[in-house]
Amino acid sequence: MADAPKTLPTTASVPDFLAALEPARRREEAQAICALLERIAGCPPVLWGTSIIGFGQYPSRTGTWPRLGFSPRKANHVIYLMDGFTGQADLLAKLGKASTGVSCLYVKKLADVDIDVLAEMARRSWAMMAERYPI
Repeated sequence: MADAPKTLPTTASVPDFLAALEPARRREEAQAICALLERIAGCPPVLWGTSIIGFGQYPSRTGTWPRLGFSPRKANHVIYLMDGFTGQADLLAKLGKASTGVSCLYVKKLADVDIDVLAEMARRSWAMMAERYPI
């Protein structure tokens, strides 16, 4: 039997978590990303574990995970988008300065990316997840 996931939703305050981020630029960017993803998801943010802000949920073979999320880490903002949504490669080419991993988008500074392209990527990822895992 697989171990239970260590990253689970908590009741911790997302605004308090964001307010405690340093330096100020990182805090302001994280607040902007949170507001953007909340508008797209249409549901409130939840702190998962100690540092992931997630929106919605979906079941997987390894447990329940956020449908969309991000983590404001020291080196990068890590934005969790599901891999494989329609037009992903084209949007990524227009995004700006960012790197990727499986279902992860790494952004050092929000000013380095086109926020409208980021929003469209998040919308398409959310829509794909809603299709795969209807609420």
